[in-house]
Amino acid sequence: MKFSLILIFLLSSILIHCQESNFYNPRGNWFSFGQDTKRTASISYGDIDNDNDIDIVFANGRHWADQNEVYLNTGNGRFNVSFDLGFYKSTSYAAEVCDLNNDGHLDIAVGNDKAPNRIFINDGTGKFEEMGSFGNDFSSTRNLTIGDIDNDNDLDIMITNRGQRNEICLNDGNGLFTKTILFGEEDDSTIDVKLLDIDNDGDMDLILANRDEQQNYIYLNENMSFTKKIKFGTGKDETRTVALADFNKDGYIDILTGNIEQKNQIYFGDRNLRFESFVDLDSIEDSTYSLDVGDFDNDGDIDIVIGNSIESNKIYVNDNGSFTKFDLSSNLFKTYDIKFIDINNDTYLDVVEANSDALNLYYFNSIPNQKK
Repeated sequence: MKFSLILIFLLSSILIHCQESNFYNPRGNWFSFGQDTKRTASISYGDIDNDNDIDIVFANGRHWADQNEVYLNTGNGRFNVSFDLGFYKSTSYAAEVCDLNNDGHLDIAVGNDKAPNRIFINDGTGKFEEMGSFGNDFSSTRNLTIGDIDNDNDLDIMITNRGQRNEICLNDGNGLFTKTILFGEEDDSTIDVKLLDIDNDGDMDLILANRDEQQNYIYLNENMSFTKKIKFGTGKDETRTVALADFNKDGYIDILTGNIEQKNQIYFGDRNLRFESFVDLDSIEDSTYSLDVGDFDNDGDIDIVIGNSIESNKIYVNDNGSFTKFDLSSNLFKTYDIKFIDINNDTYLDVVEANSDALNLYYFNSIPNQKK
C-alpha cells in the first residue's frame, strides 16, 4: 500500500493515500457479538437499560425471518449479556433505538421486508413489550430513520421502501402511528434517508439514497409537503447510503454517498443549495453498503468509516482535508451496516460492524492506549 492519489477540485484539495497506520492497527484486535452468524442488516445503539453505557441492537433476517438481538454492555465495551427482541422471527432490515412514547426510556422500532413493522416499548430496565405496528404491512422496507419531521416534539418514523413510495409515520405523542404520509415516486428504490434542516427554515428535510440507476434527491419540507426537490449524484445512481457533514469546513453541509459499482463521492453544498461540485473519495469503484462519519481521532475534523461487501472495510482519517486510508481488517465480509460508536466510554470512537452470514464484530480505537 505505497500509492497516493491527489484529487483536485474547485473548492479544495483532498489527498487520499493508503499506508500502514502509525497509531491505529486493529488487525487481529476485533471482538465478536456472540458466536452465531446471521443475515444482519443494521445496527442501532443507545443506553437501553439505563446503566450509563451503550448497548447494541442488531436487525437480522432481511428477506428471511430471523430473531433480532439486543446486546447489553456490561462495562468497558464488553457484551456478555444478550437476548432476543420479541417472541417472533422477522424479515428485519432495521431496528432503531429511540424514545417513541416520551417516557425517558429507549424503545425500538423494527422495519421488516413485506411484513408488519413493529414497535417495542421499554419498561425502563431493558425489558420490551410489543405494542403495535406502523406503516404499510407489506412494503419492501429497507431502512428506518427517526426524527421529529412535523415539529410537534415527538419522534416520527421515516420508512424507505425499495421499488415503492416511501412513508412518513407520524407519532401521536404516545408512540402510536395512525397517520402515514407518502413521499417520493411510485417506483423509488430508496435504501437510506437522512434528516437535516438543509435550507435553514426550521424544519427537517429529507436526503435520499437511491439505487437501481435512479437519481438521488433532497426533498425540501414545506409545511409537510415534499414536492420541491434538489438533485445530487450522477443521475443514474447506485447509492445505498448517505452521510452528512461539513467536510471542507466552509459552513455548508456536504453529502457523502456510499455506492455499489461506482466510486464513493462527496457532494459539496453551497449557499444556493446546489450540490454540483464533487470529489471522488477514492480512485476505485466501491461495493459500499454502509458508512458513517465522526471525529475518530479527536482532532476536530470529520473522519469516515466505510462498510463494503466482499471487500475490506476502511477508515479514512481526515487531517485538514487530507484523507489517509486504512483497512479496518483483512476480513472480506458482506458488511450491511457500520457505525462509529464510543462503546467503552473513553471519549474515542470505536467501530461496530453488522455482517451477513458472518460474525458481527467490534473494534476498539487504540489511539488512547498509545497516548498513555
